[in-house]
Amino acid sequence: MDKALLDEIREELGKLKKENMLVIVEGINDKKALNEFGITNVRGVKGTPIYKLVESIKEKETAILTDLDNEGKKLYHELKDALQRHGIRINDTLRLLLFKTELRQIEGLANYMVRAKLTI
Repeated sequence: MDKALLDEIREELGKLKKENMLVIVEGINDKKALNEFGITNVRGVKGTPIYKLVESIKEKETAILTDLDNEGKKLYHELKDALQRHGIRINDTLRLLLFKTELRQIEGLANYMVRAKLTI
């Protein structure tokens, strides 16, 4: 990974933390991974019907960080459609940056960042 991409990812993680933006993830391990970066406004969708999750969101903007594999992509599109229908903007910046890496599971983000930093 190049240093510029790593810096962009770090910057976006910092923005999510600073702005306390809601981040939607798949499960508890994904939530723990983001907590390692100080991002605490995180909700997992595992076991929650999408309509209930959407109805509970009061924020005007949110980030969706489902895994970058086929199942995660499918869930991402379902969530994005449902949230946008309720007038919630989706911040895709970090997700798009992560697609430029070989990372595919959000729960591995912290370890990936450490390994990437060591290889630059």
